[in-house]
This record gives sequence, C-alpha cells and structure tokens, in this order.
Amino acid sequence: MPLRRVLPTAALALAVLVAGCGAKTDEKAQVKTGPGVTDDTISLGILTDMTGPFKASALTRMKGYDLYLKQVNDRGGICGRRIELKQKDHAYDVQKALDAYFELEPQVLGLLELAGTPMTAAIEPDIMQTRTLTAPASWAASLLGNPHMMIVGTTYDLDVINGLDHYKRKGVIKDGDTVGHVYVQGSYGDNAVEGSRFVGTQWNMKIAEQPIGETTADLAQQIGALKAAGAKAVVLSTTPAQTAAAVGVAAALKWDVPFMVNVVGFDTAILDSPVGPAVEKQVSVVTSVAPFTGTQAGPREVAAAFNKYYPDDKPAIYVDHGYTVAKVFLAVVEKACQDGDLTRDGVLKAFHNTNGLDTQGLTSALHYSLVGRPSATQSYITRVDSKAPGGLTTVEELFESELVKIKGTRAK
Repeated sequence: MPLRRVLPTAALALAVLVAGCGAKTDEKAQVKTGPGVTDDTISLGILTDMTGPFKASALTRMKGYDLYLKQVNDRGGICGRRIELKQKDHAYDVQKALDAYFELEPQVLGLLELAGTPMTAAIEPDIMQTRTLTAPASWAASLLGNPHMMIVGTTYDLDVINGLDHYKRKGVIKDGDTVGHVYVQGSYGDNAVEGSRFVGTQWNMKIAEQPIGETTADLAQQIGALKAAGAKAVVLSTTPAQTAAAVGVAAALKWDVPFMVNVVGFDTAILDSPVGPAVEKQVSVVTSVAPFTGTQAGPREVAAAFNKYYPDDKPAIYVDHGYTVAKVFLAVVEKACQDGDLTRDGVLKAFHNTNGLDTQGLTSALHYSLVGRPSATQSYITRVDSKAPGGLTTVEELFESELVKIKGTRAK
C-alpha cells in the first residue's frame, strides 16, 4: 500500500511540496518506482537544441535547471534520491530528435524539457503511449489537450491579449484602430494570432495579419504593408532574428511604431546588434515568466543563485524559465513521493492533483487539474532595457485582462 504522509495544514503541505525535502529510509523502501528511478537517483530527460538555431536560449535555460536541482540535491534530493539530468541534443532536426528520444525515454522518469515544435509533434504520440510527463519549451495552446504535457505559464494567445490590453490602457491603441500582427506559421504563431483576433472582435479593431515562415529573414514587405495600413501597434510572434529584422525595417522607414513581442521572440543578443537602439526604444515584451530583474521573491532567488554560481555569465529571462520549470516539475515529483508512487502513473496523478502552486512570483499560481485549460492566465509586461541584467525591466506586474476572463468563459 502506498505510504501517505499526513500534514496538518494545506499551507504546510505546499511548503513541503515545493521544498523537495528528502525522505526517510523507511519511506524510500516503500515507495513504488518505475523508469528512471533507482535506489539512489531520479533521472529526468532533456531533449533540446544545444547546437542549432535555438542553442542560446536552450543553454541558458539549462543553467536555470541546474541552479534549482542543486538546491534540491543539497537538501537531500527527493525520496532520498539525488535528481540527475540526462541530456540529448537534437540540433533542431526531427530525425535526430526521434533517435535521441527513443534512446532517452526508457532511462528517465519524465522529460524536463522537449524543445521545438516539429520535434514535439513527432514525439507526442509516443509520449501518450508511454505516459511520460513532459515539459515542452512552448506555451502553445494546442498542447493543452495532452494530459502528459506540463505547460508552465500562460499560453501565447492569452499573453497577446494581456499585452494589447496594456497598450489600450496606456492609450497606445483604442477601439477602431488597426493593429498589425506578424507571426510565424505553426503552433506558436497560429496560437498567438488567435489572441489578436479575439481582441479585434471585442474592441472593434482591424487586425492586419502578416504570416511568415520560420526561416523568413527579410520582413521589408510585411512591415511596409503594416505601415501603409496605418497600424498603431504591431505584435510580433517571431523568432529573435525576425524580431530584429522587423524592428530594423521600421527604423529604416522612420516608423516609430510600438512593438509588443511574445517572449520567445526576444533574445538579449539583439541588443548587441546594429538594431539594438531601435529595439530598446520601440519594443515591449509580454511574458508569463518573470524577467531576471523581477522584484518578487522567486526572481530575486534566481538572480542570487545565478550571480553566485555563474558570476561571469550574462543572465537572461531563460534562466528564470528553466528554474521555474524545474521548480514546478520537481514539486510534482515530490508530491508523487509523498503519495508513495514514483511510477509514471504516480507522477501523472500527482501532476493532475497540483493546484495553486506558488512559484513566488516567477509565474502566477499554477493549476493543472483541468486538462485543456492553461495553468495560468496572467502576464508580465516588460520593456527592453540594455542597462538591466537580462535586458528586460518590468513595466507592469502580473495581471489578467478582462478579455482573458471572457475568452476563458467562452472556451468552457
């Protein structure tokens, strides 16, 4: 029979869950185990792009994982077991990802990261069969229907709604205006533009859409068209290189339009490029994960740990992202430990019973009991700031647009 630890209060239960405290010897003997769990270790997988086009964000995110895992292991691990990572590089190649996944999957309890839309689409059917809890490096709403996917934060469409709400309250846009949206076709951009479309219907705005491919490099035509259409603001759901290209074209046209960018479309390296000054002047970034300079307890904890262990490295928001994902994933593993079941089914049960998880401001409280619903609906608004560590400064703390509430009601 699985061992269950009775805790006196819900608050104490959450504190123990997030702390990831070690288990006693008798608990260690009685817990059920499955793939990736030995008497001494719990192995989690990383399948990401470490040498391809998205290596910068992936490698930075991995520092965030390492920082949180160090904390957990220093205080005894989970269920008396040390947490370790098994890493595979797919270089943003689907076949390499499949080969690496089939080698990695039998060795791990779950996947702490699965990066890349094409790779996730190819691997997702097997994840359903093996019942492997997986944290995709994505906030695409299309993944919400998979009960094995842990999305940490707000989906792309809701971020866009919150971002445009911020612009409207600041007087940047108003009812009846035209708003441009340049987006990469696929689960990322297609989901993001849904947010703009919803705003358009609610506020009688015209959404001038400019779809592009993932490898589109020249955005002169798209930005020129949006300028001609009289767009008062532009949303970019693009890659970082495309963000730089779009803002660069606008600067060349002397078009001082504000850009609201989904967080995956920003990289601090942009600030070192020729368009850095224009990006700093015109770009805001909407994100459900706190920036490195966040003022709440969680971001401050990340910054302190990063500055201690990586004093010579440049920080970025992806450190906070990785740290947050590790914190949430291991909270679920700890919950499974408390239930005496470290099998994959035990971890999934713990995952779906996780609600109101407090990340101390790294995200808003996370809820995972309802499959098909986002774990969070609040976003930060940040501005690009070359003087700030990580390149972003908070403009508005976590908030939720009234339109997000309306959209959520209609989705039920």
